[in-house]
Amino acid sequence: MKVKAALVQMHCGEDRDQNLEKTITMVEKAAKDGARIVCLQEVFNSIYFPQYIDSKYYNWAEPIPGPTTQRLQETAKKNEIVLIAPIYEMAMTGVYYNTAAVIDHEGKILGIYRKNHIPDLPCFHEKFYFKPGNLGYPVFHTEFGNIAVYICYDRHFPEGPRIFGLNGADMIFIPTATKGSYKYLWEIELKGHAVANGIYVGGVNRVGQEDAMDFYGCSFFCNPKGEIISQVGDKDDAVALAEIDFDLIKEVRHMWQFFRDRRPETYFPVAQLLP
Repeated sequence: MKVKAALVQMHCGEDRDQNLEKTITMVEKAAKDGARIVCLQEVFNSIYFPQYIDSKYYNWAEPIPGPTTQRLQETAKKNEIVLIAPIYEMAMTGVYYNTAAVIDHEGKILGIYRKNHIPDLPCFHEKFYFKPGNLGYPVFHTEFGNIAVYICYDRHFPEGPRIFGLNGADMIFIPTATKGSYKYLWEIELKGHAVANGIYVGGVNRVGQEDAMDFYGCSFFCNPKGEIISQVGDKDDAVALAEIDFDLIKEVRHMWQFFRDRRPETYFPVAQLLP
């Protein structure tokens, strides 16, 4: 079985409605080019507001389902695609998450992934806005394969992708908002997740200047061998499109028996709060 997947990388402005409509146009173009799964960038319908500390942005959080996901459910159904939509989620007033909704090809919300690892770094003041995820590491079973989502800062932690792989994921999508000084890690980490778990990985990063943030784009797919099979540039709105070959997952896992040779009984310290 083979299926095409796409990553939508774009500039964002202050007008959230305009960002949404622009995204939908790019999603529909990807669908016309054959994509059956499309992943959007982190908090895709707004600027990357966590570069600031300002409570006014709490008002941008919305429920799931809600206005944005409803619009995207219509888009997914119309184009018969699976759509991964990262937004600022309001679970209740005062409780907000950095969340990706996974919408199936019939327009139904299959479920959500809430970002587990929340940074507090210069220009990444996410602890001010987001509560750490409380839903673990779900795998979503779709018409076009089993997919998982890991959001931006999550990618620095290898435990999640291992759990995804063990639970049957074929693909991990990593929506991101990250700037130039971290670019050298971008390919290394995602390739590492792909190789260690015999899995396809697609990383989508926003692009362009937003005040102090200079996002470098370079969205790409890599296969279970760690080979980049599709990548776009660092300046323009673009769609990375790649063919996912499920037979290659089987081939690689038969060759590199990492799941067979695991020693989970020796990993106890990883689950302890050390030091």
